[in-house]
Amino acid sequence: MDTVSGTPARSPDRVRKVLFVCTGNSCRSVMAEGLLKHLLKPTGRDLQVLSAGVGTAGGMGPTPETVEVMDREGVDVTLHLSQPAAPTLLRSADLILVMDQYHRDTILARHPEAAGKTVLLKTFQAPVPPDDPNIPDPIGQPLEVYEECLITIKDAVQRVVQWLMMYRRLKTVLSPEDFAAFDQATDLLESGVV
Repeated sequence: MDTVSGTPARSPDRVRKVLFVCTGNSCRSVMAEGLLKHLLKPTGRDLQVLSAGVGTAGGMGPTPETVEVMDREGVDVTLHLSQPAAPTLLRSADLILVMDQYHRDTILARHPEAAGKTVLLKTFQAPVPPDDPNIPDPIGQPLEVYEECLITIKDAVQRVVQWLMMYRRLKTVLSPEDFAAFDQATDLLESGVV
């Protein structure tokens, strides 16, 4: 993984499952999951988008504040139920986007093999490294804090969408031969040969 840009060691075309992780899976990761699904819908990109928490037993709904700020975005998250960041879920994800360093550390302590695909959401494809790479937990805070959190998450999720769609854009601008060479080079880089 490129630690400067927060880019995973996988090409966007090979990502089939994205997992957002926070603590309780009732605020931040729910917002990110809902936004990515919403933003990808018009693109036709077939992708499984999920969320989970490192500190939840599961089965809880989103906070009322999360439901309210997401409703303003035109995204209904009322049926969401939290789930723990279980080993099978982490292994099956192609890209794991976490809300803060604690989440990344917790995942990598249990699953060091996930290092190349686990990225802080706020740093993902950021044009410059943010002063604070963490997205603070709004739980228990006033609605305004949830609104600020949503703005930060939405900015980062829009970068995720741009990155996921990059491969398709390249396919339209490169000749078939150049695209095949690019694809082959990507395979070599991902396999560690180069």
